[in-house]
Amino acid sequence: MGKHKKILEYALSSLLRRKYKNLAIMVVFSFMITILASILFLTHALRMESLNLLLESPQLIVQRVSGGRHDLIPIDYIKSIQGIYGIGRITPRYWGYYYDSATGGNYTLMGIDETHILRNNSENDKNNPLAKAGEGEFSEQNIKGLKLLNGRMPSKNGECAIGKGVSEARFTGIGEKVYFINSKGKFFACYVVGVFTSASSILTNDLILLTKEDILGFFGMPSDRATDIVVEVYNESETPFVASRIKEILPDTRPIMKSEIIQTYEALFSWRSGIALIMFLGTLIAFLILAWDKATGLSADERQEIGILKAIGWETSDILELKFWEGLVISLTSFITGLILAYVHVFFIGAWLFEPVLKGWSVIFPSFRLIPYINVYQVFAVLFLTVIPYVASTIFPSWKTAITDPDTVMKG
Repeated sequence: MGKHKKILEYALSSLLRRKYKNLAIMVVFSFMITILASILFLTHALRMESLNLLLESPQLIVQRVSGGRHDLIPIDYIKSIQGIYGIGRITPRYWGYYYDSATGGNYTLMGIDETHILRNNSENDKNNPLAKAGEGEFSEQNIKGLKLLNGRMPSKNGECAIGKGVSEARFTGIGEKVYFINSKGKFFACYVVGVFTSASSILTNDLILLTKEDILGFFGMPSDRATDIVVEVYNESETPFVASRIKEILPDTRPIMKSEIIQTYEALFSWRSGIALIMFLGTLIAFLILAWDKATGLSADERQEIGILKAIGWETSDILELKFWEGLVISLTSFITGLILAYVHVFFIGAWLFEPVLKGWSVIFPSFRLIPYINVYQVFAVLFLTVIPYVASTIFPSWKTAITDPDTVMKG
């Protein structure tokens, strides 16, 4: 152990003698790790945020399609869907998007109304675990995975509960009024009675809950129409069958299953992360050039140093261990520095470098901080793709010099 310790000490002193060259290598190496790890951290965090959101999403959403675009769906469609075997509650939803020019944020406005939760008349509904007493009814503490941070849910017209991001963007809180402009161009005011959050910042950060009547009036929606309809299926494996039956009965609808939404998100983030990696392909190429330069040969000073060490009695294995420690110190220091910078970049300053690429239009949400999710597999993948190749490219040219006669090496 004493011998290995002395070799490590000599490796550190050797790195310090060429500190400017090694520092330049570490800066490039760390920057490359920061870019690569930032893309992986951000993609994984967004994917996990989306998964938290989708875990609370309905099993089946029915939308009406007109001219190839999403349109309001008649409430009467519920009667046609009720006759399908195997379904439970059917819930019309009232929601829409609102762009707030005052803050530059895109909000989601949703109406809540406990009286519009309909149950299937089937006797099986009574024995189904999804039909527990009180489940699906209005709750001031929890509604579809939304947990109140402070206050309560709106119970009458003119009240609203807002997400934390909306509260911060509008500098408003419980007991204060918040103003918007409705579809008729008139001011709409409501009292904030609650500010809430959930396991996913994406789910609640831009959300505003109103009563159903306020939503209908705000967007100018007719009372016999809804934005979409949520259908609960007792047996999740029967969801594709239920979706196909709805499509047969109502040809102008588009049933969307939860599994399809999850697959879409997975494909979306995988595609966007690939685009981000291509954007920074130059950084990866710079690292490859750096590794190739290390692999193609040593400088005259480094070759002379190896020749001197061989002449004074160092073994070839000792030379390789010395270069191994040098490469490992540089690569691991750069790797750890890059990971720390990537963590700060993504989870503390919002990944501003390539946020528009991975978030897309969602950058106009009220700003939110991602919950740190680290994929250990991705960290080790970056480690094996960067540290090991660099260490190998350091050892190989040193080995070629170490097996050469010391006199020949020192003479150049």
